[in-house]
Amino acid sequence: MDFLIYFILLALLAEIVGTIGGFGSSMLFIPIASYFLDFHVVLGITALYHVSSNLSKIYFFREGFDKKIILSMGITSVFSVLIGAYLSQFISGTHLEAILSVFLISLSALLLTVRSLTIRPNTTNSVLGGLVSGFIAGIIGTGGAIRGMVLSSYNLKPAVFIATSAIIDFGIDLSRSIVYAGNGFIHKEHLYLIPILIVVSIVGTYIGKQIVNLLTEKQFKTIVLVLILMTGIFTLLKNKALFMSIFI
Repeated sequence: MDFLIYFILLALLAEIVGTIGGFGSSMLFIPIASYFLDFHVVLGITALYHVSSNLSKIYFFREGFDKKIILSMGITSVFSVLIGAYLSQFISGTHLEAILSVFLISLSALLLTVRSLTIRPNTTNSVLGGLVSGFIAGIIGTGGAIRGMVLSSYNLKPAVFIATSAIIDFGIDLSRSIVYAGNGFIHKEHLYLIPILIVVSIVGTYIGKQIVNLLTEKQFKTIVLVLILMTGIFTLLKNKALFMSIFI
């Protein structure tokens, strides 16, 4: 890659923002990496990268996580991500990205406008959130914003939010890495990026945690929703194909 230094800096930015938002770096890393690599290759690298990224978050935010949410959302996420990852070799991600972007924009805007609106932290909502986020993560490589949106409505403390999300995401990424490898998405010539991204994930998570420690719970929740809104807008605007898939 001729632009390796730019790739690394943008990946670091994605990791910092993903840590602050609590939904992982893939929401920004996927669009960034897509400018440098083939989309299917990006899926494979992102899955491997996220295994390290989530381990970093689990370590730095190990003081808190919600076991009940991890079990109810995590198990269903792993189940649905396997299905999504398998189908990713047959389905173009363009239409799914368009649907995801509209969903993220609509729901995050609603939650920002109607601040009293919350999703009850019950087993049903956790299971549904896990199924949807896992399936989308398997197909287009990123479902953390949906999981983050559900968790943000539970009014969890920032450390609990991030640690819980990271543990669930770890199971998702480990599972889809195996499937992506079977799909042929992970190429030997790109494996040199993995140790680089491991260092990026550790540094980015550490910086992100220092920023999170300065925020109140209200500020943290607002930032999460704003980042999700911006991600939805960015995903929609990043290429003309998304507009075509929605309006034509």
